[in-house]
Amino acid sequence: MTEDIERLAAGLEDGLIRRRRDLHRFPEAAWTEFRTASMVATVLLALGYEVRLGEDAVCRKSMLGVPSEEELAGHMERAVSQGGDPDLISRMAGGLTGVIGELRCGEGPVVALRFDMDANDLDEARDDDHRPWREGFASTNPGAMHACGHDGHVALGLGVAELLAGLKDRLEGTVRLIFQPGEEGVRGAGPMVDAGALDGVDYLLGGHIGFRAPRTGQLVCGVGGFLATTKFDATFTGVAAHAGAAPEQGRNALLAAANAALNLHAIPRHGQGASRISVGVLNAGQGRNVVPPNALIKGETRGETTGINDFMFERAGEVLAGAARMYGVDLVLAEVGRSVSGQSDPELAAVVRQVAENMEFFKTSEIMDSLDLRGSEDFALMLAEVQRRGGLGTYIMLGSDLAAGHHNARFDFDERCLAPGVSLFVRCVLGCMELPRRV
Repeated sequence: MTEDIERLAAGLEDGLIRRRRDLHRFPEAAWTEFRTASMVATVLLALGYEVRLGEDAVCRKSMLGVPSEEELAGHMERAVSQGGDPDLISRMAGGLTGVIGELRCGEGPVVALRFDMDANDLDEARDDDHRPWREGFASTNPGAMHACGHDGHVALGLGVAELLAGLKDRLEGTVRLIFQPGEEGVRGAGPMVDAGALDGVDYLLGGHIGFRAPRTGQLVCGVGGFLATTKFDATFTGVAAHAGAAPEQGRNALLAAANAALNLHAIPRHGQGASRISVGVLNAGQGRNVVPPNALIKGETRGETTGINDFMFERAGEVLAGAARMYGVDLVLAEVGRSVSGQSDPELAAVVRQVAENMEFFKTSEIMDSLDLRGSEDFALMLAEVQRRGGLGTYIMLGSDLAAGHHNARFDFDERCLAPGVSLFVRCVLGCMELPRRV
């Protein structure tokens, strides 16, 4: 069967590249992936998968950092104008853009694969040195770009779906494909978990193109070192006043936020492991001669363990509240994303290695058993949930030459990794189905 899979995956290469480039042209950020999700659902339905959409795939109560209803409505209209299915999109109203496809193939383990769909909040480079622009598939949506390879992840996922559907009569178990919104900002995994996306899952596979495997032919079989993280918005509200005639009547939200920004970075590092704090955005004020009545901080904490991250976020809350009290302004602190720490299971990483060693595409010397991510990923929350229930999971890094780093306006990856990536995931599914049920 493995030779059949290699041949079938190679035959998908042109289609995988076309789909990736189509997705690259129409990027959609977290909770607005209406066109992307409708395309995914359309393909899965045509392949014979049972498909869950809307509140069957995403728990509305668990969603964080959701755009306003007005913004969502505009994105839905845009998605339809760019070729999305209006009936499917209507079922995703409110930003419920997760999609779950299931293929039941008799008794056996439940194997889940997660693919993230969202783009970055970033304007793409527009000059001939950038291949997507030069070859006509750069982003057409202002302020959004697939600068992290999630367009490739969706293409991979749909290629896996196609191959597995064709092999259905030879499979023993259940395949569950999870297409997740909102990985950027770690917002999408939790609501899909709460909607039951991982119920009964014995084995969970996920992965990423490039990042810690920046050369084509490389492979990391089991990524660890996921940093727990909390994303937050801190809104300061003061009182406006004439900055020259009556400054004493004002309450300066800008100074409160500036004080907080400095002191957030003064939180002590943690002695039990790595910790991080970042203020990425500070917006404040309304006019040169007006005491600033408003300020907004967008920031994040991270920790090598969930406990360390909790420490950082608790201290951040104290710093923010103290700055607000000092300047007599009001504070609203909102969590807009969160994920936990995590480690892939070596037992499942060993399955990935065994598969990869039998594929010509991967260089044996470039196959790594494990590597620390040294960053945060929404997959960690799904991984922790599967492990809590007794299952196993692993996160794979699929090597690719990169034109620029992730989240860069010139990001692009080597599309030669797509077809081998499909073959790898399909063969890993088969390997998992030979293992005993765990849940």
